[in-house]
Amino acid sequence: MKILFSPSEAKKRGGEAKTIKSDSFIFPELFEKRFEIVKYYNDFINKASNKELIKLFGTKKQEVVDYYKGDLFSKEVMKIVQRYNGVAFDYLSYDKLDNKSQSYIDQNVMIFSNLFGPILAGDIGIPDYKLKQGKKINGLALEKFYNEYFTDAINKYLENEDIIDLRAGFYKKFYKINKPYTTMKFIKNGKVVSHWAKAYRGIVLRELAINNVETMADFKD
Repeated sequence: MKILFSPSEAKKRGGEAKTIKSDSFIFPELFEKRFEIVKYYNDFINKASNKELIKLFGTKKQEVVDYYKGDLFSKEVMKIVQRYNGVAFDYLSYDKLDNKSQSYIDQNVMIFSNLFGPILAGDIGIPDYKLKQGKKINGLALEKFYNEYFTDAINKYLENEDIIDLRAGFYKKFYKINKPYTTMKFIKNGKVVSHWAKAYRGIVLRELAINNVETMADFKD
């Protein structure tokens, strides 16, 4: 069982002083492609105008813009699933799970980062960066880049797995599943829930981990 999951734009600060390298993420053979994008972002934020940064970061708060400027590679990193603190991750409550449930998430959840692309929840870590969902970097659409260069590797990774896709719509642009899978829509009063769908995705993922779900039969039970 593998679960595909969205990131959150909100992230925790801090972490450990570690260097991002080829074994920091799943698909080490594609690290150079991943690094190419991260370096492109880093170079851009260090030469962009304040107006460009406001657009890229999706905030007009100058103190936030100032915080996210500078060298990304010198920032501390934090385990992927612990870096994010948006609504879905609040309801997942990873830090309150037991070790077995945490290990399930670490190994089975693939998160589609706006900057780093497909990464596992348990990968070594990413720095605290800012990038508004769907924003291009100097004309470059990151979701198209990762779709082009990482699809074959993800297909191979998922080929013998049951899949539950809990991603928001935008993140399906990073990778299109090429086999049968299960997804969910959360409906209230006959209408699809939008914002609170994030909470429900977090709750579903938490239940998958607590119950150590390995197959769709397990999930249905």
